[in-house]
Amino acid sequence: MKPLKVAREQQIAVFGESGSGKTVLLSSFYGAAQEPTFIKKSLYKITADTTAQGLRLHQNYLGMKNSGATPATNRFSATKYVFSVKQRANPSSKGKKPAAEEMRLVWHDYPGEWFEEEPSTEEELRRRAETFRGLVASDVAVLLVDGQRLVDNSGEEERYLKALLTNYIAHVSRVRNELLPDGQRLLRFPRVWIFGLSKADLLPELDATAFRDLLVEKVGQEMTLLREELAAFVEEPEAFSLGEDFVLLSSAKFEPDRIDFGQQIGVPLMLPIAAMLPLSRQLRWAKALRHGGKVATELMKNAGTAVSFLSTLAVKLPGKLKLLPAIVPFVVDPLLEHGAEKLQDAYGKAADRHDFLTAVLLGFRLDLNRAIENDVLIESPK
Repeated sequence: MKPLKVAREQQIAVFGESGSGKTVLLSSFYGAAQEPTFIKKSLYKITADTTAQGLRLHQNYLGMKNSGATPATNRFSATKYVFSVKQRANPSSKGKKPAAEEMRLVWHDYPGEWFEEEPSTEEELRRRAETFRGLVASDVAVLLVDGQRLVDNSGEEERYLKALLTNYIAHVSRVRNELLPDGQRLLRFPRVWIFGLSKADLLPELDATAFRDLLVEKVGQEMTLLREELAAFVEEPEAFSLGEDFVLLSSAKFEPDRIDFGQQIGVPLMLPIAAMLPLSRQLRWAKALRHGGKVATELMKNAGTAVSFLSTLAVKLPGKLKLLPAIVPFVVDPLLEHGAEKLQDAYGKAADRHDFLTAVLLGFRLDLNRAIENDVLIESPK
């Protein structure tokens, strides 16, 4: 049997203070993907590469769904979860085998306690830096803002928000000094940092635009300082964004003795955000770095997947992948400028011919577009 080929691996890092909902978010993302209703309507299935991790996440989800019991948190435990996204068996495929390719999502869960407590020893500081080093291959990082804390500080939201971003800034500064002792900046680092409002169901009056405006109004200066701290990690810091993308996230509606997963907000977007949100950004940055170099080359590594879009959108390639810089203008247009109708048509054609990867990625782009239209997501135009 021919082994599955990993056609695309995306990594996402999720940051947030303890209690901000990271464990619930991850468990609900995975658990909801195991529901028969999701599997029947989806082109793909999501499985955990580590069986024990998958069972624990599914158990967390079922405990919340059936018993209203929230999962226990693992203090100071930095964990990497790897999920495979594979084509599910389809009775209408007339005996065709599932595609011998898959996507993979690597989800890094960073301990919230590390933002709130000073390292007690030099060894702990090194361990934190080592953990941070382990997630710098991520394409996207999500910084969680706790909706419950905003409710608790209603009318004085800046008290919580300033403390939150100050903690982020201080932690990043400490880790940077340990991670980059010689000041040498990193080529590989999450270049898209998105603010996510967890427990968004507690603030139904806030859409993504209102969430953005609240942060800019209350902690605009702190957002700038955090951006400067993080941009100092990377070569070509102009190819970096923070405070330009925002998403609403609600794993479920929590009620006394009951947790309703029928009203999720934004959680199904985590995979499209990891797989698609950085793609066009990286292509635009690579195009802007006219002098080329290592950063432009690194940014262009993800462009290979975009080529699969071009065949569905009737765009002719001027050359092979080795000529990627010449392809950039042709790649960017299909991802950004084609309307929903053309993307939907391309998605339908890819699904009909069982072109799994192309159909899934086009579906992700459509999911993001719908989230933008519904003001659940703001995606930077830059």
